[in-house]
Amino acid sequence: MRKIEVCLSPELIHLMDLEGKITVVVDVLRATSCMVTAMANGVDEIVPVCELHECKNLQEQGYMGAAERGGVKEEGFKFGNSPFSYIDNDVRGKRLAMTTTNGTVAIQKSKPSKQVIIGALINKTAVATYLKGFKEDIVVVCAGWKGNVNMEDSMFAGALIDAMVDNTIIGNDSAIMANALYQRSKKNLSEAMSTCNHVNRLSGIDDIGKDIEFCFQEDIYKVVPVLVGDKLVPHTSL
Repeated sequence: MRKIEVCLSPELIHLMDLEGKITVVVDVLRATSCMVTAMANGVDEIVPVCELHECKNLQEQGYMGAAERGGVKEEGFKFGNSPFSYIDNDVRGKRLAMTTTNGTVAIQKSKPSKQVIIGALINKTAVATYLKGFKEDIVVVCAGWKGNVNMEDSMFAGALIDAMVDNTIIGNDSAIMANALYQRSKKNLSEAMSTCNHVNRLSGIDDIGKDIEFCFQEDIYKVVPVLVGDKLVPHTSL
């Protein structure tokens, strides 16, 4: 039976063997939640980049630009890091370039994998359904915060393990810990995650409360962004 492992921070990814595996990158607050929401609302493709100048160049080529540092939208870009940007605006058929503090870095570092897909609580079951169509081992890469481990991404990893318990085995101690965290908290997930450090870190941003509430919901969407070359494209779980 195939294994599912968890990498709790991109700073640990060099210790993981990604070759031949499917990697699920997660940044619940808020990069991957934005990516999933954007594609669920009709964005055709997303180019995740690490540097602001890369995102700026793509924006000048006609992409919508989304740039965030430290939770705050960077000046000169259309969007920051709120999923409501893609609900409240007409984005259908558009192309998006995105750079964030943590999530896009995790994606870039995951590229040695056979395949990279994007996960969040809001598409958790769609990710599990997608993965059940493959036999490869799985690695969940948690974006964390500036190299540090965080609760919300670890919680997603545990939730995904729980959703795939029938056809995967737990492959490392990080996965055991993530699963234990989720099992302890799943009856009241939002309350458990409301204490996480990143919630406190973001608390000074206007209207952030609705973003946090939205990102902590499970299974709003059935779309799974899949990295093809340098672009994320949508796969819809039926």
